[in-house]
Amino acid sequence: MTAAYCFYPPGTEQAEAWVAKRALRILQGKVSTVAGGMRRSATLRGLSEEEREAVDSCANSLLKYQDMLRYDEYPAAGLPIATGVIEGACRHLVNDRMDITGVRWG
Repeated sequence: MTAAYCFYPPGTEQAEAWVAKRALRILQGKVSTVAGGMRRSATLRGLSEEEREAVDSCANSLLKYQDMLRYDEYPAAGLPIATGVIEGACRHLVNDRMDITGVRWG
């Protein structure tokens, strides 16, 4: 969302739509296209280096991890796709169960 706020005010429908559009493209396997498009948009809008910092950071992360973002291939291979929120909830649930004092696991 932070990258969207370089283009639209926080909490606006435009920011939400901007994120949703790019998320869909990432799910379609177009990670490098999304990263490049974000940077081009920042350049065309004449954003300063400081104003576009979140865009560049997001684009860099997408490109850095694009080999792990093959969301278009994972379902066909029978692999699940989860968000960080879901992964965090699972981690906490497992930790809550495993860290109960006096419990023995076999």
